[in-house]
Amino acid sequence: MLDPSPGILLVAALALLFASAAWHKARSVSEFTAVFVAYRVLPAAVSGRIAWAVPMLELAIAAALPWEPSRRAAAVAGIVLLIAYAGGIALNLARGRRDLDCGCAGAGNRRSIAGWMVWRNLLLAACLGVAAMPWSPRTLDAIDVLTIAGGLAVAVLLYLTLDRLLGQVMPRSAALRGAR
Repeated sequence: MLDPSPGILLVAALALLFASAAWHKARSVSEFTAVFVAYRVLPAAVSGRIAWAVPMLELAIAAALPWEPSRRAAAVAGIVLLIAYAGGIALNLARGRRDLDCGCAGAGNRRSIAGWMVWRNLLLAACLGVAAMPWSPRTLDAIDVLTIAGGLAVAVLLYLTLDRLLGQVMPRSAALRGAR
């Protein structure tokens, strides 16, 4: 059984991640639709029609994760979505289409797909699997609240730092090394 303190921390971090992803996509649905269609995983007509549903699904997952009665269903939906993202990226990397925008950085922040994104999505899916486990009924105390708040701050900063390092800094430094 999962202790509620790390469970809440995990659920809060994942809900925040899904809400942020939904926000990025919803800000420019037309741009996200173009990115979604470009993956060529589904026929273009189908992709164009369902792309608008992706940010809504991400928002629904973010809203449902914190609530115990809906947590398992939200976690399963999130796992399926993250595995689909990983599969779409892996498929296009295998096709040699490394120039595709990942669609994960929001409108106007183009970032090419890379192998680390597959592993990131699979790791996040595994975290959702942990969050879906049964939780112990232990009540929280003040130190748990501090642990969750501090842990969430660290998790957000670590995610943002790794995302920037792997998604922007390393590709630019590789391009500079190749330009010599």
